[in-house]
Amino acid sequence: MSASAAKVGRKENSNHDGADETSEKEQQEAIEHIDEVQNEIDRLNEQASEEILKVEQKYNKLRQPFFQKRSELIAKIPNFWVTTFVNHPQVSALLGEEDEEALHYLTRVEVTEFEDIKSGYRIDFYFDENPYFENKILSKEFHLNESGDPSSKSTEIKWKAGKDLTKRASQTPNKAGKKRQHEEPESFFTWFTDHSDAGADELGEVVKDDIWPNPLQYYLVPDMDDEEGEGDDDDDDEEGLEDIDEEGDEDEGEEDDEEDGEEDGEDD
Repeated sequence: MSASAAKVGRKENSNHDGADETSEKEQQEAIEHIDEVQNEIDRLNEQASEEILKVEQKYNKLRQPFFQKRSELIAKIPNFWVTTFVNHPQVSALLGEEDEEALHYLTRVEVTEFEDIKSGYRIDFYFDENPYFENKILSKEFHLNESGDPSSKSTEIKWKAGKDLTKRASQTPNKAGKKRQHEEPESFFTWFTDHSDAGADELGEVVKDDIWPNPLQYYLVPDMDDEEGEGDDDDDDEEGLEDIDEEGDEDEGEEDDEEDGEEDGEDD
């Protein structure tokens, strides 16, 4: 390579290195500016959260009289709450037959969010005198402390003798005719003693966020068995009409044959 060619090569490499340094510097400056803009976005998000919380607190108070009025009206409808829970797909999956029987004594449900809303809520279940437990009210509370750690606590259920649904077990005969213990799914009432994962309590969240805002929508869910029964009745009616039509066609055929016979007799 000639001396002149070597000089040109060194010059090109020098320009390339300079371009890389400029590009890296621009990228670093862009990253710093992005971080500054992101900090502004985060600040606005925090401000928005505070404003939204104030609005939620305001309207939470405004809703209370309407919740109270709704509870008074619900009290006039027998078995409103047990019907609502049975009609809810997630809650009904937790209910055994005895759970349903016990929930027939449930007269009122109330969800109370703590005043600042973000620290937790309480669900109260009010019961009439019943053969299962002594309590008139069963409650479960969910708390979120300042560090964000969730916890829960609940009423201790005072079960009557032999009526503890959380310890129930049924016996079913096996093929050899012997009886064996068969554990049923956990009772709905086990929920009151389960504090293992307060931050992801599915039943509590369903009651607070889905059922409580509008329980009427689940109370009014049509009974699928009734709908199927009506469909069967319609099918029976249609079959009956078809039978009548067929019988009518046969009768008309017989009448035509008789008329033809009479005409033949007159010709003779």
